[in-house]
Amino acid sequence: MSGAVSPQAISARTTAVELVDASVRFGGVTALSKANLHVARGEFIALIGANGSGKTTLLRALHGLVAHDGRRTLGAGQREAMVFQRPFVLRVSLRRNLLIALALARVPREERAARAAQALQRVGLAALADRPARALSGGELQRCALARAWAVRANLLYLDEPTANLDPAAKREVESLLEGFARDGMTVVMSTHNLGQAKRLATRIVYLDRGALRADLPTAEFFAAHGLDARADLFLKGELPWTSD
Repeated sequence: MSGAVSPQAISARTTAVELVDASVRFGGVTALSKANLHVARGEFIALIGANGSGKTTLLRALHGLVAHDGRRTLGAGQREAMVFQRPFVLRVSLRRNLLIALALARVPREERAARAAQALQRVGLAALADRPARALSGGELQRCALARAWAVRANLLYLDEPTANLDPAAKREVESLLEGFARDGMTVVMSTHNLGQAKRLATRIVYLDRGALRADLPTAEFFAAHGLDARADLFLKGELPWTSD
């Protein structure tokens, strides 16, 4: 009997999530058109493009939060979490927000307090555990959302413009946490308008324009490339408007 492993078995082991021919329509508007994207475990992918290009819709399709045509496949053993640009928190303490998230994730009650404490320590918020979550700053809220994802042991993280409204210090704190998560093996797919951030963090760049995936390259290759797509070239030069309408 051969000991060879089939390509399908290898793909199942290495796939975090995959979309095949995924299209999303809102009324008469096509927000995403026949998107094909394979995300391998351990990748850090940055989605870039003008406002309205389909980045958020793609993230939601990857996470299964929006109805779409085509096929979505989640890899075996993948635990997903999504951090939005403006994270939602309950009107309770920071610690209580994490404990509720752990309960919803069906973590055994006896493990929740320790895991919440570890997560808050990981993101530098242990001293604020009893503060009302809605009294946190923007940067602290983002770190709270990242703590929730880490506490529930997510290994596939989606982020929608996680530092868009933060000051430089808070951006650095969030980026440092994401770098640490990536070193630990977490798969990250993040939309961003910050091209410097994409260069610093991502291993791969996916460029979207008008709902279509127009370029998909390793980070260094993408930023070194010329002529790969006319609108992508304009975008990188800052000559393409941030809205794709």
